[in-house]
Amino acid sequence: MQKYSIFSLIRNAIDYHTGWERAWRSPQPQPEYDVVIVGGGGHGLAAAYYLAKEHGITRVAVLERGWIGGGNTGRNTTIIRANYLQDESTALYGHALKLWDGLSQELNYNVMYSRRGVLTLAHTEHELKEFSRRHHANRLNGVALEFLTPAQCQAFCPILNISPASRYPVLGGSLQREAGTARHDAVAWGYARAADARGVDIVQNCEVTGFRIANGRIEGVETSLGYIRARKVACVAAGHSSVLAAMAGLRLPIESHPLQALVSEPVKPVLHTVTMSNAVHVYVSQSDKGELVVGAGIDAFNSYAQRGALRIIEEQAAALVELYPIFSRLRMMRSWAGIVDICPDASPLITKTPVGGLYFNCGWGTGGFKATPGSGHVFAHTIAEDEPHPIAAPFRLDRFASGALIDENLAAAVAH
Repeated sequence: MQKYSIFSLIRNAIDYHTGWERAWRSPQPQPEYDVVIVGGGGHGLAAAYYLAKEHGITRVAVLERGWIGGGNTGRNTTIIRANYLQDESTALYGHALKLWDGLSQELNYNVMYSRRGVLTLAHTEHELKEFSRRHHANRLNGVALEFLTPAQCQAFCPILNISPASRYPVLGGSLQREAGTARHDAVAWGYARAADARGVDIVQNCEVTGFRIANGRIEGVETSLGYIRARKVACVAAGHSSVLAAMAGLRLPIESHPLQALVSEPVKPVLHTVTMSNAVHVYVSQSDKGELVVGAGIDAFNSYAQRGALRIIEEQAAALVELYPIFSRLRMMRSWAGIVDICPDASPLITKTPVGGLYFNCGWGTGGFKATPGSGHVFAHTIAEDEPHPIAAPFRLDRFASGALIDENLAAAVAH
């Protein structure tokens, strides 16, 4: 990596870094590739990286309609965990968690992975029983969870309000210590640079406008920069996956919704973990810059717009103050929304399609960021081998015909 003195840093700051070496190339697309990946978010870039690293496929283009990290990768709340209920989900998110642990070293890029723990709060007897069920299921799959009493919850997170006079008193908590957060931008940039170093072309401001399909097989993609031939095309476009599928004559069992979040003004470190509450309906962590990162559930209406309803923000703020009265005087600086696509069983699609050589990775709902390295790894295998990776096999499209659904609505209802 190129090193800079303090004087060169000042000089480059003055001239807006015009002399800095780019982290990755900005090539024009070639006429043909072995694989075209549609979507330059974390999942698409990770798939490109693992295609090159694990399978030796380097004639790969990642086509991004906007800029790298400008979609859901840069519009989430950065939470990482693996405490899902179903065996298939635990295998997938557990695989991702193992890759997160060494990702900075793998990419030679600091993704700022922080194992600060994720504490999920229970406010009702029903939630306590659900926690017990999930704890047993997770332990059978090698995921370590701890049950905490209200006093232990407050000892772990001292600013938490556990007063019995609360509207929804805290009755206990489920803690996954190895969970935490990472820097979303750094994840995209790290995978982009690593994929580029292995020969992958990353093409920004290149919108896919259609597919060429002949005799039931993909031949290439129409783009705003012209036609590109490809032996295989993999779509990883988050909330716009249904739009791409329609271009190929497919209808996927997904719906797109806005998912909002907001950040506060920065304050000194006061919250050293991630906390979640389904009943009060909020989750919160504190970034390295000192901002509180706050989110909740999806907007109920279907939309492809990166904006949401004011009501959701008001409810998030009210729930936040109920759990943490200390935050009542904080100012909120900004809010945003991503577009999440959700399957009926709240589990993703990592799948081949009826069109030969066309693959989709979508339907992650509110859980996409945490799965980034695992998703990219197993999707790369599916693309390269034209067969699902064993971990990804349960997430095929045909589960909606067979009825072998992976119901994670409870695990994914609010928490990222």
